[in-house]
Amino acid sequence: MSTDGWELVIGLEVHVELDTRTKLFSASPNRFGDEPNTNIDPVTLGLPGALPVLNRHAVELAMRIGLALNCDIRPSSFHRKNYFYPDMPKAYQISQYDEPLNVDGWLALPDGTRIGIERAHLEEDTGKSTHVGGSGGRLHGSDYSLIDFNRAGVPLVEIVSRPDLRTSEQSRQYVTELRGILLAVGASDAKMEQGSMRVDANVSVRRPGDPLGTRCEIKNLNSVRSVGRAIEYEAARQITMVEAGDTVRQETRHWDEGDGTTHTLRTKEDADDYRYFLEPDLVLLAPEDEWIDRLRSELPALPAERRAALSEVTGKATDSEAVIVVTERGQDSYVLAVGEAGGDPARALIHVKEAFAAFGDEPAVPAQDLAALTRMESAGALTPTQAKAVLAEMVAHSGGDPEKIAADKGFEAMDTLALETLVDHVIKDNQASWETYCAGQDKAIGALIGAAMKASRGQADGKAVTAVLRTRRSTA
Repeated sequence: MSTDGWELVIGLEVHVELDTRTKLFSASPNRFGDEPNTNIDPVTLGLPGALPVLNRHAVELAMRIGLALNCDIRPSSFHRKNYFYPDMPKAYQISQYDEPLNVDGWLALPDGTRIGIERAHLEEDTGKSTHVGGSGGRLHGSDYSLIDFNRAGVPLVEIVSRPDLRTSEQSRQYVTELRGILLAVGASDAKMEQGSMRVDANVSVRRPGDPLGTRCEIKNLNSVRSVGRAIEYEAARQITMVEAGDTVRQETRHWDEGDGTTHTLRTKEDADDYRYFLEPDLVLLAPEDEWIDRLRSELPALPAERRAALSEVTGKATDSEAVIVVTERGQDSYVLAVGEAGGDPARALIHVKEAFAAFGDEPAVPAQDLAALTRMESAGALTPTQAKAVLAEMVAHSGGDPEKIAADKGFEAMDTLALETLVDHVIKDNQASWETYCAGQDKAIGALIGAAMKASRGQADGKAVTAVLRTRRSTA
């Protein structure tokens, strides 16, 4: 997509289901994956005479989110947001309107760019509709629909950013960072594939310096990849329209992951369409200062602080490595544990990034075992290729003594004479690459190192081979 001469203006609304035992206003379980329509009660179904009772733990989790996003926590109220879909049994949603709980915060991207947070308010989730038949899982063209009210009434926090994002990549980084924060404070499991974290993207385009363009909202994006793809498609669609002299209409659009396009869902509603009014069965929510101060003091280290700590210990963690290990996987505590066990944190970081993608906070290999492996690498007892093979065996058996595994595999470091003899044979057998390297083209050394590794069946140390080749060139 070419956006030359155009500026994207992006704001994200992220809906996060809170990790509570029960729903926001009733005692029904908040639990994913149960049989449909088993976690329901009179409050969930909006039966006459059923009254809501606010979940204190949900309020506490919402405040944790607000504090982690640098928001002000203010007295707030609940409103009825009136609209009817089959998955809204009451024909209204209890939400926060003009007096939200958390306001005026910010989130910093890994590069330091600050994205404003307008509000992070409490509300209840809707039920889930499943449209059967047709294509794309949409109502239009389906044969019939099924409704599961288990999700109705589950506590949500809607986090609304200011329109400060300018690229799809920034948007992906924002969602990734926000997810890491939610996991760190224990507010949600933030599983996008299960719908406990869902993203709506508001996208518009303009010429730099012009007033804001007409925005379109893309609903229910359920992966970081989809967020980026949907924004790129929608921006290109709007640019094409404006350049052709057409007018962009404010509307809500559906992202089709299959065909990679957005489609009109409905014309965009305004606040007046929802006929907000104060929820008569709930009182003002005004958390005490002592409660807020306690939660602030209990906040754990957030991803940005943990990335800085990881980089300090390893001395080499790049932004991308730190984001993968800390923000996306939460494995930084394991890397630090390897260092505390006497291992090399920098080498541990490489192994964790490359070998432990499928594991959570605590990979199956005990930290002391990986520490022993990194010590063998640092001492030159194992080449990187050999260490990788040993680690694969350790992963398969949830740990093990790396020295014994290396001995069983016959891994021994080559002595100096054997290594120099090997390099001499490689030079003789690869004269073209050797002459290119001697002529000053340093990239040619890669072919020579590769030949040495192949000839030694991975037993040679690549760094040692490089050193011998450089010595040979200097005396040639």
